[in-house]
Amino acid sequence: MAYQTLKYELEEQILTITLNRPERLNACTAIMQNELIDAFDRVNREDDARVVIVTGEGRAFCAGADLSSGADTFDRDARRGPVKRRADGSVDYSDPDISDAGGQITLGIFNCLKPVIAAVNGPAVGMGVTMQLAMDIRVASEAARFGFVFSQRGIVPEGGSSWFLPRIVGIAQALEWCYTGRVFSAEEALACGLVSKVVPPDHLVATARTLAREIIEKTAPVSIALIRQMMWRMLGADHPMEAHKIDSRGIYARGRSADGKEGVLAFLEKRPAVFKERVTKDMPDYFPWWTEREYK
Repeated sequence: MAYQTLKYELEEQILTITLNRPERLNACTAIMQNELIDAFDRVNREDDARVVIVTGEGRAFCAGADLSSGADTFDRDARRGPVKRRADGSVDYSDPDISDAGGQITLGIFNCLKPVIAAVNGPAVGMGVTMQLAMDIRVASEAARFGFVFSQRGIVPEGGSSWFLPRIVGIAQALEWCYTGRVFSAEEALACGLVSKVVPPDHLVATARTLAREIIEKTAPVSIALIRQMMWRMLGADHPMEAHKIDSRGIYARGRSADGKEGVLAFLEKRPAVFKERVTKDMPDYFPWWTEREYK
């Protein structure tokens, strides 16, 4: 699909997705939501895209939801018609139309099989920060600002952030930011673990690309896809045995793979490894394990 609100640029195996509504500080609309979901689904089908970088055009990363609808901005029924009701008139919360836009975006990012780096070039508030939480690494410009401003808008955090944010920065910090809704600096984000680096604005994209190149040049794509899903999904496991089960499958399957053999030989022969297996056709037979009712 051709994108109206995004730039989708693949160069040297790095896919850069740029939020591209600079005149509106890249505020998210329904069109941008659908395009982001499509872009992250698309990248899983492109073997030449090894790492994804997400950034914003102009002076902002993303100012959150577009508020041009005024008071009805967050009123789902007013904007798109009523959702389903039960016989007694109460809301049927199982209606898929209730699904929040931010959550659909972050779940699409969560399911990505490629590493995702946020290059936060400027203000990122509301949806603009919650969409980053499902990204793996966040690098911020000194000009970046962050804000979980939902309480100040009379709503609640979205985008799965009540799951992601406490896992990234801890429950106390997550609650402070969400209770107050205040906008805070890149330096505070770094000190609290929300971002991993803060760099001058003109070094931001180069820093993200250097990290991407290190991943691309030294690692096996299938291994990276498995590691990404293993790490994220084990955050919800209730016992290390669940991790052991998946680790064991991975070591068995990858140990027998062409990539597994190549990685060892390259190390012993003191040469760069050449990993030939691809995410689109060489994922192991136990993947995706989380769709099973039980795994042993």
